[in-house]
Amino acid sequence: MSTETFEFQVEARQLLQMMIHSIYSNKDVFLRELVSNASDALDKLRVEALRDDSLGADVSDLHIEIETDKDARTLTVRDNGVGMSRDEVVELIGTIANSGTAKFLQQLKEADSTAAAEGLIGQFGVGFYSSFMVADEVTLLTRRAGETEGTRWTSTGEGTYTIETVADAPQGTAVTLRLKPVDTEDRLYDYTSPWKIKEIVKRYSDFITWPIRMAAQPAAEGTSESASDDAPREPETLNSMKALWARPREEVTDDEYHELYKHISHDWNDPLETIRLQAEGTFEYQALLFVPAHASQDLFLQGHKRGVQLYVKRVFIMDDCEALMPPYLRFVKGVVDAQDLSLNVSREILQQDRQIQLMHRRLAKKVLSTVKDMMAKNPERYATFWREFGRVLKEGLLSDFENRDAILEVCSFATTHDADKPTTLREYVERMKDGQEHIFYLTGESRQAIENSPHMEAFRAKGIEVLLLTDPVDEVWVDSVPEFDGRQLRSVAKGEVDLGTEDEKKEAETEREKHQQEFAGLLTWMKDQLSENVKDVRLSSRLTVSPACIVSDTHDATPALENIYRAMGQAVPHVKRILELNPSHPLVSGLNRAHSERAGDTGLQETAELLYGMALLAEGGELSDRSRFVKLMADRLERTL
Repeated sequence: MSTETFEFQVEARQLLQMMIHSIYSNKDVFLRELVSNASDALDKLRVEALRDDSLGADVSDLHIEIETDKDARTLTVRDNGVGMSRDEVVELIGTIANSGTAKFLQQLKEADSTAAAEGLIGQFGVGFYSSFMVADEVTLLTRRAGETEGTRWTSTGEGTYTIETVADAPQGTAVTLRLKPVDTEDRLYDYTSPWKIKEIVKRYSDFITWPIRMAAQPAAEGTSESASDDAPREPETLNSMKALWARPREEVTDDEYHELYKHISHDWNDPLETIRLQAEGTFEYQALLFVPAHASQDLFLQGHKRGVQLYVKRVFIMDDCEALMPPYLRFVKGVVDAQDLSLNVSREILQQDRQIQLMHRRLAKKVLSTVKDMMAKNPERYATFWREFGRVLKEGLLSDFENRDAILEVCSFATTHDADKPTTLREYVERMKDGQEHIFYLTGESRQAIENSPHMEAFRAKGIEVLLLTDPVDEVWVDSVPEFDGRQLRSVAKGEVDLGTEDEKKEAETEREKHQQEFAGLLTWMKDQLSENVKDVRLSSRLTVSPACIVSDTHDATPALENIYRAMGQAVPHVKRILELNPSHPLVSGLNRAHSERAGDTGLQETAELLYGMALLAEGGELSDRSRFVKLMADRLERTL
């Protein structure tokens, strides 16, 4: 078939000119792009060969070659991968000439920085054309696996390009650049120099799965090698190709693990923990996981990329495979390499694949067991982990019922026992007082707010430890976790509180019955006066200092939980709560006397409102009518003067 000449559309010419003159600040990236394309071609051939035996492709020595010719000033990147058909080459050219190019050009012009522009290049997949930054002419010779004829595409990046059919093209793709002349002051960009090629490959492509080879260079003059040795020299492999997860632990250094983590996660810091897993038997796979040392800024933002890289027999299948890792472990990075996973499954089917589910369960258990070991053997490292990822991990208490106990075992909470050191539930249970049946907790916005809450008074007086839960997720999971180690978790701000020994409880019950009779009239009257805000008014056994507090029924949602649901767009009806009065407080006892003497006094109604408002403010609640509360308080203060 004769050679055909095509003309670039106007937009494509503009794109090529921008690519050549203004997009990339570092010209070295052209080689990164070509090597990445070659690696993709090898990956595709490996996958297609597994799927289609009739392809007849040789996959025994898949590799990438880089060849330079200093005299001819050419550089060639060659692979023996899947190659392209003539139609695919035409489509490749058409990709940058389609209607999307105008939008792409507009985004390039609007980009505020070179870094932003480079991001757009990668996003639109036109890195191949970065070759024109360093080349006067680019020639692409390719033949698709399974076909007999190849295709040659040639262009100078100006107005036209040519396509012709080639009968004897080898399988794969070879991109040959006729390099531009190098200025005397621009020797750093001499891409025929072996050391320059090695530097770029090491920087950008060291972890490419396939060997990147370059012909060995002649020995320099003056070396000890025999000049008469004319034997062909073996090509040099430039990249490490380190599939660290497949190598024995003793053969891999920590630095190598850390470098792989940085490559995968794009994090500058070393990981906090490295986790290896090798599953054998009917279904074999290997995993190399990393726990970062710091939480990423977008960890709690919608759209945060999570999951690990999925390989099958070292063939890359998917990035950010969410099906392998539960959402509450979304901070974990790493690689999972399976041996027998089906390759022809889509992303949707993949999530339902039984083997994927088995890996999902095993990986989650492995991460949790590693955290548990960290807690026991390296408390300082565990403290860092919990500070960075504790809020995320607790989300698993709401979703992973199978691992709920394991998650509870590795959780830590602030406590009244020690202001400087959080406690585990296991440690809390070991410190429980004789006769104590429940694990007590209180939720709130901050430690200070919780410690100053009137709900804490009786517990503080009796020296009973209380967990102080300040994360938003705490409001949700505490209601879904029934117990730990046979001990029920119970809020100190819900239900009735019955503390002390059996003798103390009997004495308190006698005292309570006496007070109940004495305050019966006041309780009934206040319940009627405050009926719009509370569903009951009763005497309290949890107050020792404050005059009143507001509590929820045992199974009612807290106001904070109601607000969380409303913020999520869910319609939640307002739940009335219970006002508890401290019969030993002078304000309450004085109000009781005043009510028995002058029940019809309008000032008593205002006092009841003020008492309710103070109780609400004491726990950090919101007044429904702040201006009225302030007016009542100002009037009352004025009368005292």
